[in-house]
Amino acid sequence: MNQIDLKNRVAIVTGGARGIGYAVAARVIRSGGAVSLWDVDRAKLDEARQALSPSGSIAVEAVEVTDEVSVQRAAVSTRARFGRIDILVNNAGITGGNAPTWELPPETWRRVIEVNLIGPYLTCRAVLPFMLQAGYGRIVNVASIAGKEGNPNASHYSASKAGLIALTKSLGKELAGRGILVNCVTPAAARTELFAQMKQEHIDYMLSKIPMGRFVEPHEIAAMICWLASEECSFATGGVFDISGGRATY
Repeated sequence: MNQIDLKNRVAIVTGGARGIGYAVAARVIRSGGAVSLWDVDRAKLDEARQALSPSGSIAVEAVEVTDEVSVQRAAVSTRARFGRIDILVNNAGITGGNAPTWELPPETWRRVIEVNLIGPYLTCRAVLPFMLQAGYGRIVNVASIAGKEGNPNASHYSASKAGLIALTKSLGKELAGRGILVNCVTPAAARTELFAQMKQEHIDYMLSKIPMGRFVEPHEIAAMICWLASEECSFATGGVFDISGGRATY
């Protein structure tokens, strides 16, 4: 495994108690950084802390990313705990199940947009004042290939991830001269607990679209995210980085 230098850096990872977020947290710690895990699941947070704490410095925050007060409180707490915030990985997300657009309940559509798009906006809004004060920061948003192509029977998820890509581009331009770089990754599907929210035919559809013939592993996504979160990534901002096994066509 290549060594990514994140020594003395402090990273927030949302949705960090499991799946891709947990893999990112583990890679940050192995790279010498400290991590604040944000997640809505307190029990899973405790499990993650127990598993990762022997390897490095870790804190946990129970956070509802759609709640401005909850997010702001966690940002202030993280800054007080570590004295700095260098990296924000917006990973928390939900799929909202699968159905044709006209059959998706409005409350489900709204919830997916709230978690997957409004959540990253709120976390950026809470964390950026600390990064701007320091004159340094790296933000990595976990979007999806669905946000570029639009998956059938997942219009809410696809739209939320397309919005996250656009947020990445806008914010990257706004911060380009401030020492803060903003990028996103667009993975093909990874076999995580989110699969439990999907129909099997949708899972089969996603796999059929990947030329490599397999799902991406969380640790593979974590490697790309952690490089984008490093100081070595110095000229890429507002970028969209595919990790799709050959699925991406643009």
